[in-house]
Amino acid sequence: MKRIGMLTSGGDCQALNAAMRGVVKSVLNSGEQVEIYGFLDGYKGLIYSNFRMLTWSDFSGILTKGGTILGSSRTPFKTIKDPDENGLDKVDAMLQTYHKLRLDCLVVLGGNGTHKTANLLRQEGLNVVTLPKTIDNDLYGTDMTFGFQSAVDIATDCIDMIHTTASSHGRVFIVEVMGHKVGYLTLNAGIAGGADIILIPEIPYDIDKIVDKINERNAKGSRFTILAVAEGAISKEDAKLSKKEYKEKMKNYKYPSVSYEIADKILEKTGKEVRVTVPGHTQRGGSPCPYDRVFASRLGAEAGKLILKGEYGFMVGYRNREIVKVPLEEVAGKLKMVDPKSAIIKEAKMLGISFGD
Repeated sequence: MKRIGMLTSGGDCQALNAAMRGVVKSVLNSGEQVEIYGFLDGYKGLIYSNFRMLTWSDFSGILTKGGTILGSSRTPFKTIKDPDENGLDKVDAMLQTYHKLRLDCLVVLGGNGTHKTANLLRQEGLNVVTLPKTIDNDLYGTDMTFGFQSAVDIATDCIDMIHTTASSHGRVFIVEVMGHKVGYLTLNAGIAGGADIILIPEIPYDIDKIVDKINERNAKGSRFTILAVAEGAISKEDAKLSKKEYKEKMKNYKYPSVSYEIADKILEKTGKEVRVTVPGHTQRGGSPCPYDRVFASRLGAEAGKLILKGEYGFMVGYRNREIVKVPLEEVAGKLKMVDPKSAIIKEAKMLGISFGD
């Protein structure tokens, strides 16, 4: 009998349910008897022993369902060792819940912060297997995360639809795409959607270079310009500031986001009408795309195999088109950034896309 705990932590995304289904189906189809304990709302469920027993029927019909049947929440790693408001030791509480239920392992689905806590639990002696979830595709140790391709599809659809109204009115349009620290989502959606300018956190922008691109398009007879802007895009001036200086500046920031600041400066320098579109959390929502359904199912199946073999302390990742197991200590605390000198950036520039640099 295998006793498996399972939780989804951090921001939700498409294919979380598909991944959990893959884990459970692979274990059950091996003939192994199993009990599944689903912890509700991420690590909070593990801390406060809030769980429910899951049966096969819970995993039926969820392959195409977005979100997570277990619920999710953010439990920041930087405060995980701090007592809660009632003085409870959160780490100790998680260990106690695990041992009280006599779990053989804990399956954790999440992104960067989630993996830090998962690695901490591994260091505390728990058997942990993780799956890489995030629309940002910024998790170290894997070429791809599930949820990313679905989010790219949604952001691309948004840019696609902006084309007609931008062309009709001869305006500059900014589509603000999710991604505070890493620009994979904006980069891929921008290329797929035919954006003329793509701004990502890894390449600080010069507003004059952006204006030059808009003027260049105008001179060639193009009536409109579309910018795909990551919510974490940063100017060259701000990138030179220390963290403390930047934090002080943001205390008096008058714009809802960087896209509105860029829009204001474009209007000031060109006189052209600028509109900002923010698809926001729609990028996390809806049914997973076919790619993510397949990918998450494969990752789940491989996680099930590790559980059956008793191999713990790994993230199931994807490298060089192969599913691999990656030691958790190699993953935790590291972000996978876009390399400004990478082939995809060079190729995008060959297509005439400006990165504001």
